[in-house]
Amino acid sequence: MWDGGYGMFGGLMMILFWGVVIALIVFAVKWFTDNQGGGNRGKRDAVDILRERFASGEIDEEEFDRRRKALEK
Repeated sequence: MWDGGYGMFGGLMMILFWGVVIALIVFAVKWFTDNQGGGNRGKRDAVDILRERFASGEIDEEEFDRRRKALEK
């Protein structure tokens, strides 16, 4: 019935093997897509956050200029 003599163990190992292969492919695709664009996609730097705070009115212009100069050093 199972021809190889491994019984049900052989079938489970085949399912496990293909599961690992599919998982590796999924992880590889995810890794490649996350690392496109220099790996900085979706991340904001400190100056961007500072600009957002200035635009929303959390800080005034002189505070913005002081912090921006400190970040650019």
